[in-house]
Amino acid sequence: MEPTQRFDPNRTQLGAPPQAVDPQRTQAMAAFDPLKTTAMAPAFEGLKVEVICGRAATMANGPAREQFLLEVSAGAAPGGLSGVSVGGGTRTPLNLCLVIDRSGSMEGAPLEYAKQACSHVVDMLGPNDILSIVTFEEVVDVLMAPQRVTSKQPIKDGISRLLPGNTTNLYDGIAVAAQQIQQIQEGGRATRMVVLTDGDPTAGIKDFSALVAHAGDIKNRGITATFLGFGPDYNEELLASMAKKAGGNYYYIPQPQMIPDVFRTELDKLMTSAARGLSMTIKPSRWVTLRGPENANEGQEIKISLTDLERGSSLQQVFDFEFRNHPLGWYRVATAKLTYDDLGEGGAAKTVDVDFVIEFTADAARYSVAADPRVAGAAQVAQASRAVEKTVMGLKTGVLTQMGAIQELQRTQMLLTTQGRTAEAQEVTMALRALQSGDAGQAEKTLMGTMVHLDQGKKSS
Repeated sequence: MEPTQRFDPNRTQLGAPPQAVDPQRTQAMAAFDPLKTTAMAPAFEGLKVEVICGRAATMANGPAREQFLLEVSAGAAPGGLSGVSVGGGTRTPLNLCLVIDRSGSMEGAPLEYAKQACSHVVDMLGPNDILSIVTFEEVVDVLMAPQRVTSKQPIKDGISRLLPGNTTNLYDGIAVAAQQIQQIQEGGRATRMVVLTDGDPTAGIKDFSALVAHAGDIKNRGITATFLGFGPDYNEELLASMAKKAGGNYYYIPQPQMIPDVFRTELDKLMTSAARGLSMTIKPSRWVTLRGPENANEGQEIKISLTDLERGSSLQQVFDFEFRNHPLGWYRVATAKLTYDDLGEGGAAKTVDVDFVIEFTADAARYSVAADPRVAGAAQVAQASRAVEKTVMGLKTGVLTQMGAIQELQRTQMLLTTQGRTAEAQEVTMALRALQSGDAGQAEKTLMGTMVHLDQGKKSS
């Protein structure tokens, strides 16, 4: 009889050999040290993966619920240098496509600053980078097919001749951009399209769901997309949803003179990219259910898409597990696999096996202790995203008054500051100032970015 067949659910199973593990069951763990972080991933050069349980032990033989924190971090850039300051030295080479809205509403200062931003990008790139440029209005044009940036002035001259057109065909613009990026199949490059637009889609496919699904399809093809919304008239909910689905960033640009700086910020991140295409598959074990935005029953495997990581940055994801009636002992309550492309090794595909482990006990004094502050803090940050979303929807629907929204945002700002999320706290501050000046639209556009950043769970060291 196999060891897994002899398992008694009312007793702790000790030391089953790896080949005896039944992936549909909870596997008991022997000789586990509760004082150490439950990082089950092997040591390797690349990303560091840690799993931290909220408590060393949880309640056995009854309903219980515990949170785990997954933290994935990438080492700092060599010598502490950023990608921009390295110049021709060691940094991540790019396969970049700039996607520029040149519809009629971009006429004047917006288009001029967009052209200036594109020229700055050309100046920052080198002969090992691949650049393509797509513009869109009612029709889509390929201003520059993908090529190495070896002769900069002709590229900048072509950018300077851009003229405004008519309506806004966002769907086809990013479709053509994806085609340009996919012409280059080199694994060691950070692959990104950067989309700048100032209005709602008014030509081509305009449906919200179709556009968001389109962004997800592009991500599934290995292309991350960042969306930059300029001015007061674009649909912030659409662009934020597309950015989240495409695994990229979202920026709100209130003034045209800010466009070049935002482009530079995004390029700086790209040049220090360490890992792309991160995703995790996770499967709860027997007697275990995963709750929250991602739900999974025992034995059900789900896939979670994660954001790309730059050197010196990390991302945190909180997992909330529910145990309906678990026996005494140390148990593996979920298994997971983290996959990504290691840009430090030419885009080599990497896989890290991760285990979520906790002890089940009848000792109330042990399972009633306060949660680990790192886990509790990360959970609060995750909740802050929901609080921001509730505030935005309250403003849009009129459920929240301006004063009520201000009070909610002040609480969120304090929480984010306490948890060291300085960038997001500053965004909330900007939204507060906009609300206090009576500009609810600007506040909503800013807060959409805060939601995307919090949902990504990423922060720089």
